[in-house]
Parts: sequence; structure tokens; C-alpha cells
Amino acid sequence: MFKTLDQLDVAGKRVLVRADLNVPVRDGAVTDTTRIDRSAETIAELSKKGARVVVVSHFGRPKGRDESMSLRIVADPLARALGKPVLFAEDCIGPVAQQIVGALKDGDVALLENLRFYKEEEKNDQTFAKELAALGDIYVNDAFSTAHRAHASTEAVARLLPCAAGRLMQAELEALGRALEKPEHPVAAVVGGAKVSTKLDLLGNLVSKVDVLIIGGGMANTFLFAQGVDIGKSLCEKDMADTAREIIAKAKAANCEIVLPTDAVIAREFKEGADNEVVPACTVPADAMILDAGPDSVKDIANRLASCKTLVWNGPLGAFEIRPFDAATNAVAQAAAALTEQGKLLTVAGGGDTVAALAHAGVEEKFSYISTAGGAFLEWLEGKTLPGVAALKG
Repeated sequence: MFKTLDQLDVAGKRVLVRADLNVPVRDGAVTDTTRIDRSAETIAELSKKGARVVVVSHFGRPKGRDESMSLRIVADPLARALGKPVLFAEDCIGPVAQQIVGALKDGDVALLENLRFYKEEEKNDQTFAKELAALGDIYVNDAFSTAHRAHASTEAVARLLPCAAGRLMQAELEALGRALEKPEHPVAAVVGGAKVSTKLDLLGNLVSKVDVLIIGGGMANTFLFAQGVDIGKSLCEKDMADTAREIIAKAKAANCEIVLPTDAVIAREFKEGADNEVVPACTVPADAMILDAGPDSVKDIANRLASCKTLVWNGPLGAFEIRPFDAATNAVAQAAAALTEQGKLLTVAGGGDTVAALAHAGVEEKFSYISTAGGAFLEWLEGKTLPGVAALKG
């Protein structure tokens, strides 16, 4: 088990907080402050408890020191989110960082320069980690989105200082634990997206954990093809047919039911508003392609979710980026959100397109938890050990 802020006495102590402030920037301005706003909760709580808060983060992928990737751009938005000044240090180790941190008073907050200006960060270098650790008395990791990487600021430092999870990390770990580690059954998973090949480990892990595995998007086409269904010109990884059959067999052995579309929305061209029609999934014309699950499939999925207690969601059910091929994703997401609001279903979602698809469906505030962690969320779904989480548990 990991410690949280509740178990820490931080008054008067330097608390090194690993945040994820890797935010999108355009024309010298932050365009989306979501990660800053989410990180502010832990930083503000520590500050109010009298800690001297030292915030570290990566930003982009610089090759050495690169002023265009300085974290200075984040200092003002972070100060606004906290409602108090944030000091900025032009380095994350060495005399400059030491001077800024040394001048902090109880409740003050400092942001240090981009960790990735040093190649040692991504190499999980012990000497670099010791220099970071020297700036704190306690380490708090609040960056689940980087927990799948064994970097100096996520893994090595946690082994050098007393450590705990921040509120964002805590919320993520608790939500994920309720969804797959100790879930309430029956458990359903929705897995969509374009390619089976990118989600092999995920599918292999889920069939042993969930009761119902609903497959959508281009991945469903590959599974249909593997079962001898003619899918016309649909996106399909034909070379993955054997793998799809292996997953089906593994699911059967684990008593996990795989659900594929029974009907499909087809079109002859991939564009907004293209002429389309609904056909049974087994009668797709040779010159057409499947771009979304059909209404019967949506109804079937919604009925199944109504009898489940837990749902894990990763990936859209169709080409949600272009209308009207967003219909199935929208409808199923809204059905899941309604069950969540009624207290009947725990819904945890995350990974890449998933966040965008659920926002597009208007349910991003209605699911139990939506992870913005991307790679870390996917590796957790795949059943992998995340170094940043393992280090917190000691």
C-alpha cells in the first residue's frame, strides 16, 4: 500500500513534488491548463499545511538545454491556479536550484526548470537523483501519467526520501484499483480503436479480468474477418487474424464473453457526412467500409452495461472524429454515463482518443473517473508494473 498526504507531517519541511506540467503551448502561451489545474490541488494543500513546496516536471522532449522548452511558461498559469506567487528556478539541480529552495519560507512554492534538460533524468541516473533528493526532505509523486517510466524523478528519488502519493496520483490509483484490481462483478470492458496490434497485451490481460469484452472500431473488423466475415474495404489487419482467434480462444477458456458488432454503418468514402447505410455486419458490400457500429449493436451493448457493475473503457467504437460515424460511441458513452449517475455502474476510462471521444460525447464530467494519463493508463490495463507506482509502495 502507498502513503498519501494524510500520513505526512509537512510543516516547515521541503516537499519535492513530481508533477506533470507537460502542457500544450502555442505562440508562447499555454493552450490547455488541465494538467496545471489538476496538479494545483496537491501543491495548494501542501502549501496550506506549511510545507516549502518544490515542484519538478518534464516538458517536451528537449535534447539538452533548450530555452524554447523552458518550464518558465508554466509559472504564471500555476500561480493563477494556486492564487499565490510561484518562484521559478532556472535550473533543477545545482547552485541556482539550491539558492531558490534555500530561500523558501513555510507555505512558499517554487517551480524548477525542465528535468529533461539533463539526459540523466530519462536514464534514471542515481547521481542526478541524489542531487534532486538533496532539495527535499519528503518526496510526493503526483504524476501518474509518467509512472510507467523509470526516470530519476519518478523512480530513483522515491527510494531516497520518505515518499507518498499526491492527491491526483491517489485518485488515479484508487479509481484503477476499484476498476480492475478489486472490482465489483460483472465487469465489462470497451476496447476500440484502429489496430489490434497496438493492443495485444491489453486484450490478453483483460480477457482474464473481465466478464464481457466489447470490441469496436477498426479492431472489431479484424475480429470479424478472423471469423470468416467479409468486411469489404474496411480497415483491417488481416495478418492479425490468427492472433484474434487466439484471443477469442483465451477469452472462452476464461469465461469472458467477446462482443462484436452485429450491424454496421457503412460508406463508400471516408469523409464528413458521406452517404451511409446500416447493414448486418455479415453483409458488407465489397466496395464499402465499416465506419461505425450500428444501432442494434448499440442497443445490445447498452443492455449488457445495464447488468454490469464496473466498466473500463479504452478507445472509440467508430470513426468518431467525423459525423455521423460518432453515433455509436456517443450513444454507448451516454448510456454508461446515465448508469453512473444512477449509481449503478462504476465507469473508468482513459488513453489517447478515449478522452477526446468521451468529451465529444459530452460525458467527461459524468464518468466515475477519466484518466488523462495515456501511456501509463494503457500499461496499467495491460497488467504491467509501473515503476513510479512500485517505488511509492517500497
